[in-house]
Amino acid sequence: MVTGAKKPPSRKGSMADVPKDLLEAHAELEQLFTVDQTKLKEITEHFVSELAKGLSVEGGSIPMIPTWVMDYPTGHETGTFLALDMGGTNLRVCEVELTEEKGEFDIIQSKYRLPEEIKSGSAEDMWEYIAECIQQFIEYHHEEENIEKLNLGFCFSYPVTQDYINHGVLQRWTKGFDVPGIEGHDIVPMFEAACKARGVPIKLTALINDTTGTLIASAYTDEQMKIGCIFGTGCNAAYFEDIGSIPKLAHLKLDPKLLIAINCEYGAFDNEHVVLPRTPYDIAIDRDSPRPGQQAFEKMIAGLYLGEIFRLVLVDLHERPGCHIFEGQKIDKLRKPYSLDSSFLSAIEEDPFENLSETHDLLQAKLGLVCTKPELELCRQLAELIGTRAARLSACGVAAICKKKNIEACHVGADGSVFNKYPHFKERGAQALREILDWKGKKQPIVLHPAEDGSGVGAALIAALTLQRIQKGNLAGIKNAVGMT
Repeated sequence: MVTGAKKPPSRKGSMADVPKDLLEAHAELEQLFTVDQTKLKEITEHFVSELAKGLSVEGGSIPMIPTWVMDYPTGHETGTFLALDMGGTNLRVCEVELTEEKGEFDIIQSKYRLPEEIKSGSAEDMWEYIAECIQQFIEYHHEEENIEKLNLGFCFSYPVTQDYINHGVLQRWTKGFDVPGIEGHDIVPMFEAACKARGVPIKLTALINDTTGTLIASAYTDEQMKIGCIFGTGCNAAYFEDIGSIPKLAHLKLDPKLLIAINCEYGAFDNEHVVLPRTPYDIAIDRDSPRPGQQAFEKMIAGLYLGEIFRLVLVDLHERPGCHIFEGQKIDKLRKPYSLDSSFLSAIEEDPFENLSETHDLLQAKLGLVCTKPELELCRQLAELIGTRAARLSACGVAAICKKKNIEACHVGADGSVFNKYPHFKERGAQALREILDWKGKKQPIVLHPAEDGSGVGAALIAALTLQRIQKGNLAGIKNAVGMT
């Protein structure tokens, strides 16, 4: 029986037998990677101003993209919608039925692998494959039914510029895609043309990204949800802003009291390196990345980089003349960039044994290194420091949105592999929020909860909300609304 979250076991152990050089390394790493309360508050204050700058006419490092999702769900939305979720590996097709029961839904879904040849083939082949998958799904689940039209929400998790909710110009491919002829173009007409050619009866009603979907899907089942977050391979957040607080939309002359969901894309926070406490290892990761100078915040907290920070530290320590670690052993495997991911650090942090036997076996199996107990202790401490720093910095983004919007209490819907799988991430983030926002006693007014399915249910809900908006005559940010309902 589970009776509540257990306090993570302390693995500090006795330092009496640790050689002086490794003791010094311990102390240096602790100083490098620890982010204290004062620094957390400084980062958060700068974050608040950068969020505002992203909404200004001039803009800033954080894009703050208006999504044209213009209200929270009530939980009373009804209807049947398709959702298409295009990630880096799979294509997921869902049919979501929003039922009469408040905040309830039924979902059926199929997953289709995205073949490698599609990722670098022609645009025609890619769109035809996607249309074929949707056609297969509809034919299987609606055999012999005469369907005139199904409204579809498309979760397309690549950087797009959106002037309308049913339009999106691809800025650049990520996640290993390199299909020519799509960057710089609106993807919606291409997608709809491929569906029409196959006789697939769909109408793209909303194009969304996974973070906005996470906010909406979570708010559908929980009225206290105010922010959606992703802590995974990357990091991001979405929240609702008043139109009147968005100078870059002032030319549209919309009612300033209207709400609009903002996709922050705040992995780009502090690209100018004003406030984040970067270590030499963070600087090296940025320097050697495909896009130096971009995504500064993401490179310190996202799952893609945590294992690489760990690897760089160990290589550096091994190469120092006065530091004796992995002595007499080949570290060829450790020298391979991005050979360790965040799950490697998770496994080290989860080692329940006092002698760190699981860590010993992991380092031997993965890197061919046989470690002494002091070396294992250092690896454990390093994993804890990197994981703790990521969680504490992550809290700054959430705290900044809450401070900007004067939110004193709410739920935050969080998703992503780091949030869901990295040990103690949630507890460490909660502790950082407490320090930033000066909570007293045991109260925890802002709580991170596991999110609902943003890219499936969220996409379907946003399609439903868009149709509702058209019926009410609020056509802001909707292209060619006639004929969509």
